[in-house]
Amino acid sequence: QVQLVESGGGLVQAGGSLRLSCAASGSIIRINTMGWYRQAPGKQRELVASITSGGNAYYADSVKGRFTISRDNAKNTVYLQMNSLKPEDTAVYYCNADVTGVTGGVYRLYNSWGQGTQVTVSS
Repeated sequence: QVQLVESGGGLVQAGGSLRLSCAASGSIIRINTMGWYRQAPGKQRELVASITSGGNAYYADSVKGRFTISRDNAKNTVYLQMNSLKPEDTAVYYCNADVTGVTGGVYRLYNSWGQGTQVTVSS
């Protein structure tokens, strides 16, 4: 089993910044792609940014130039630095990871989700 724990959400005024963190734990052999998704009330969950184990990053058009995703492979942690926040960034942010783990001596592939952290941007 693999667990993802997010932190860093909160309330911020428009134009402000927040940094989200997500730490993975469990019987991990390798963490492949890690990403951040968000879901606003009444909307579908959407991919915000992702990063491969080699450091290649993808960003949704709505956050390009404002958000930066990074990871620390030694700590099994992914970060999302969010700058110039807008009210439309308000959502629950979820961490996601593709992980190769081991259970009972058997390698398995997991796609794991964190519990979510609320980000609220006031105008």
